Amino acid sequence: MDQLLTISDIKNKKPLTICFLGGSAWIENEEPYIQAFETAKILAENGYTVVNGGGPGVMRASTKGAHAGGGKVLAVTYYPNKPKRHYEGADKENNYDLEVRTLDYFDRTKVMLQTTDVHIIFKGSIGTLSEFGMTWISSWIHEPNNKPIILFGSFWNDILDTIERNMILKLGERELLSICNTPQEVLKIVKEIEQGRK
Repeated sequence: MDQLLTISDIKNKKPLTICFLGGSAWIENEEPYIQAFETAKILAENGYTVVNGGGPGVMRASTKGAHAGGGKVLAVTYYPNKPKRHYEGADKENNYDLEVRTLDYFDRTKVMLQTTDVHIIFKGSIGTLSEFGMTWISSWIHEPNNKPIILFGSFWNDILDTIERNMILKLGERELLSICNTPQEVLKIVKEIEQGRK
């Protein structure tokens, strides 16, 4: 049975809590699912706590990966009072260990971002873009006390180049982001972040 937690419980968790963000449509044989699984597994093997939104796709993959690595998973969930056609909701196959229930979709995202230490973003759709935008601007506003953001996959370079060509980026905004292509690269960055906080 899932254990319900409060927001202060998450904030007080040690070691670092790692938020997994990304598409909910990915299935087990697709690359983003596999990448999220392997990244969560190696992070859990090194003692880090995985946090996700309790849904399918990257969220389920990170739960299964964390469990394969011997870790625990906290889900930040939202249960609509009536079905939403374009919201995936909680996934019965995402067997997270702990749960925080939030008020709505935006509250869910806010709680995940505010109460975790590092954000990893995998390939997804417009929901992933909204999460990316929220963590990026929040980190910029709170810099130098910002949350590190890791973008998984070299395709992010094309997205960032397009943003830089067509919108206004201030000096230093892009530098808040790290791009990784392997779980091992993610682990290296997370360990460096942890060392920097000691």
